[in-house]
Amino acid sequence: MALQRGALLGLACLVVSCQAFYLPGVAPQDYAKGDKLTLKVNKLSSTKTQLPYDYYSIPYCRPEAIVSSAENLGEVLRGDRIENSLYEIEIRVDQQCKVLCRMESLSKVQADAFASKIADEYRVNMILDNLPVAISQIRDDSGSGIKRYERGFPIGRVEDDGRISLHNHLRFTILYHRDIETDLSRIVGFEVKPFSVQHKFEGIWNLDKPVLSTCNPGSMKYVSDKDEPQEVKEGKDVIFTYDVVYEPSQIRWASRWDTYLLMTDDQIHWFSIINSLMIVLFLSGMVAMIMMRTLHRDISNYNQLETVEEAQEETGWKLVHGDVFRPPTNASLLSVYVGTGMQLIGMGVVTMVFAVLGFLSPANRGGLMTAMLLLFVFMGVFGGYYSARLYKIFKGEQWKKTTLKTALYFPGVCFCIFFSLNILIWGQKSSGAVPFGTLFALCFLWFGISVPLVFVGSYFGYKSPALEEPVRTNKIPRQIPEQPWYMNPVFSILIGGILPFGAVFIELFFILTSMWLHQFYYLFGFLCLVFVILVITCAEITIVLCYFQLCSEDYRWWWRAYFTSGSSAAYLFLYSMFYFWTKLDITRYVPMIMYFGYMAIVSYGFFCMTGTIGFFACWLFVRQIYAAVKID
Repeated sequence: MALQRGALLGLACLVVSCQAFYLPGVAPQDYAKGDKLTLKVNKLSSTKTQLPYDYYSIPYCRPEAIVSSAENLGEVLRGDRIENSLYEIEIRVDQQCKVLCRMESLSKVQADAFASKIADEYRVNMILDNLPVAISQIRDDSGSGIKRYERGFPIGRVEDDGRISLHNHLRFTILYHRDIETDLSRIVGFEVKPFSVQHKFEGIWNLDKPVLSTCNPGSMKYVSDKDEPQEVKEGKDVIFTYDVVYEPSQIRWASRWDTYLLMTDDQIHWFSIINSLMIVLFLSGMVAMIMMRTLHRDISNYNQLETVEEAQEETGWKLVHGDVFRPPTNASLLSVYVGTGMQLIGMGVVTMVFAVLGFLSPANRGGLMTAMLLLFVFMGVFGGYYSARLYKIFKGEQWKKTTLKTALYFPGVCFCIFFSLNILIWGQKSSGAVPFGTLFALCFLWFGISVPLVFVGSYFGYKSPALEEPVRTNKIPRQIPEQPWYMNPVFSILIGGILPFGAVFIELFFILTSMWLHQFYYLFGFLCLVFVILVITCAEITIVLCYFQLCSEDYRWWWRAYFTSGSSAAYLFLYSMFYFWTKLDITRYVPMIMYFGYMAIVSYGFFCMTGTIGFFACWLFVRQIYAAVKID
């Protein structure tokens, strides 16, 4: 007991360290006073439509030449479009009421562009020294104020009287940590407070040195929330301005992301994870104990049968020893799905290892998605190997055809859904539409790298000697007796998926929140722990139901073992529907189709992964029990 408590305590400490450790992703940049900073603009995003747009898709102030920053594959797929801007900022030099540009007499097209994005609750994303801009909020916990960040800022707001106001004045607060010895500074925070103000000026507009009566540091006049808001209306003039305020901070550069990653419901998350862990571990222990005692008694009884009469009266799983390893129907397809599952498991495990070590922190934009895609491509070797290995056990001869299916089935289904959704997103003129150059790169990764690697793995898998089964297979199949209602395949499969889903659905809530509500997810230590629980529950529930099936003298366990744990994907998709109706505010058809399309891809991958875990657990279990009894 003491050893178990020590192990649990050590595991808890590991989780705490994993959730707190991350690498910032880039090297720190030191600035001397007066150095120019580059403020870049990113996409416009909305949780209401889920369709990102380029910053300059609406009539904001534009530089003469728009220069796009180099982006990785993950950033492009996420819809990020990082570009330069007109904002001029110098380190540790405060600026007040600096005019960005003036738009004379908004046209109807311009006014409608602003109004539509404001009505859809779009937010502006900017980047300074690799930090995203955020609105600072103070959360009161037990009387102590805790700062948290809300990513981006709204383009505007809808007033109580129905008028639409534009946030045309931004007050940037840049936090910096200064080295006393060198007097160099590092950026550790990038905050913004947006205002809507109807700017006014006296006399003729001076383009070189504009002077505003509503915002003038010389007359101590600053923008406040009490100013008359800037209405979005055809014919209205709009003047964009900004302030820059610097504040010294004790935050170290390595800890500057902590405020961004602060969770608002961390206690609920902790208690939910621990509660789920205890329940699943308790059930797993009970299941393992029952199985060990029952199987031990069965094997002892079977090995003690000596007379012919006793052998003829035996019942249970030993009776189907001559058929239990009979190849299933559609053996090639089962081999394909098992190989695909191993490919996904390899991708997931390696990704989590890199994430726990901190290489895929939120500071590395797009790094997580890029890593997952590349790892899936290179894990094609394992997919092909295990697919061919299993197909040879089934005594199949068309291994090249099976290998081709392994290389094309799962990626093909995902690509068809992705391409169809991309056409719909492209029709909405969203920056989330993947360019044709990126689609070509994805196809090259698929056909140029992944498919050959699958064939390489399959070649070595099929050339390896086939595993010998512990018992011989009869030439004539045994007749299967009538099964009780509770052993109906559909019923038992649906029951089997409940426990694996129950192990992950709490963590699934946080993952969906990060995907669709644009929040950071970084608790990869928890995710690894949940994955271990998922593997244990998938294995044990599949073994238990397979044991009951064999005791009912039904030897058709191959496909049912895969579907038993794989059925948890159906519950995952149903939960995504529940999450859609309760947490999201999506009303348009294209975002709705996009949501369910991507969740279908996630559920399909989860089905292949959990099904493969259950299949291998059941296969090892069956081999062990039939190798432990004496077969005449």
